[in-house]
Amino acid sequence: MSTRITDVDVHDVRFPTAAAGDGSDAINRGDYSASYVELRTDDGPTGAGFTFTNGRGNEITCAAIEALAHHVRGRTVAEIAAEPVAFWRSLTADVQLRWLGPEKGVIHMAAGALVNAVWDLRAKLAGKPMWRYLAELSTDELVANVDFHHITDALTPDEAATLLDKGLVGAAERLAVLEQDGFPSYTTSVGWLGYPDEKVRALTREAYAQGWRAMKMKVGGPPADDLRRARIIRAEIGPDALLMMDANQVWDVDEAITNMTALAEVDPYWIEEPTHADDILGHARIARAVTGLTDGRCRVATGEVAANRVIFKQLLQAEAIGVMQIDACRVAGVNEVLAEILLAAKFGVPVCPHAGGVGLCEYVQHLAIFDYLRVGTSLDGRMVEYVDHLHEHFVDPVRTRGGRYLLPTAPGYSAAMRPESVARFRFPDGPAWR
Repeated sequence: MSTRITDVDVHDVRFPTAAAGDGSDAINRGDYSASYVELRTDDGPTGAGFTFTNGRGNEITCAAIEALAHHVRGRTVAEIAAEPVAFWRSLTADVQLRWLGPEKGVIHMAAGALVNAVWDLRAKLAGKPMWRYLAELSTDELVANVDFHHITDALTPDEAATLLDKGLVGAAERLAVLEQDGFPSYTTSVGWLGYPDEKVRALTREAYAQGWRAMKMKVGGPPADDLRRARIIRAEIGPDALLMMDANQVWDVDEAITNMTALAEVDPYWIEEPTHADDILGHARIARAVTGLTDGRCRVATGEVAANRVIFKQLLQAEAIGVMQIDACRVAGVNEVLAEILLAAKFGVPVCPHAGGVGLCEYVQHLAIFDYLRVGTSLDGRMVEYVDHLHEHFVDPVRTRGGRYLLPTAPGYSAAMRPESVARFRFPDGPAWR
């Protein structure tokens, strides 16, 4: 891997999704966008990575990527792979830019775009899809890629190594399961908050016919509207399919408990982001309440905007979540996600990645497969979110069958966008925006 990164190209790519209500929830109504990175090399493939945004502000993450790019430009892949944590910290702990986080927000997301592009390049050079590349790394190599700073009170390198060694047992059999059946999924496409009732009903009926047996709806509007829409979906999917709910942080803690008292009628499997993403103790209180309201059937899920591994550590330590929703590019890339997956395994909490948006499904399928093969080792309670938007803009889009993800086969992290899509939706001068 003497391949050298010679240049870093950054593209502001935005898709006009707001007009149709796609992606609408209690807080967000945006144009799904990506700060898209291409790592040019002297003698190898191009590494692709991105961070997801909601439209306005995408130019800010692009600028942050440009500000960090000098840490990547000119380095060889071999140098980075030899000292992965040092490389990761060069981005996340830049002695001046870190002040703007620290380890959260725009700078951290920008670091993640570059880190993910490097991993895409590593997997492509190895000729393997990212999930396989990660799963076939040795325990020592995987542990060496994790920054344990600030999390050793919850997970030590030795504990991580023990989990990864255990994950080697039966990995081939688990892979055979995925090759035959695919990875379990749920769909969010049926229940965006901006959709009228009849569209919700029609989409739910269609998704059920296609094989989906787990579906998620948005809540956080007027409580009577939330309950009415939930009853529509439950009536369409019957008592046995799973119905998840997502409040997108709009409720206060007491408000969340009150609203879930009513929504418990439709037997929700989880309530996602019931309050402010940083409110660890609030999530813990809500978790205790919904456990009591539903005799333990409902749990709290969160993580799509959890800023870093330290937030996840606290959520787990406080018993505030029953489902960890890792995000591929909210945190600083694969290295930090590895820490989060290992933390979840240590605390016995299933990982169900957040997806949707632009390319998040493409990213997280690899992480969920790796988790099953080498860390979590079980499909019990594990699902990857699926949203049927914008996949056509990727060179290696996700494939599903009967409500399950099929294994990616192309080398890399499935992050490369089609050049014609980048050209058309580049902001503000692409044809889609003129």
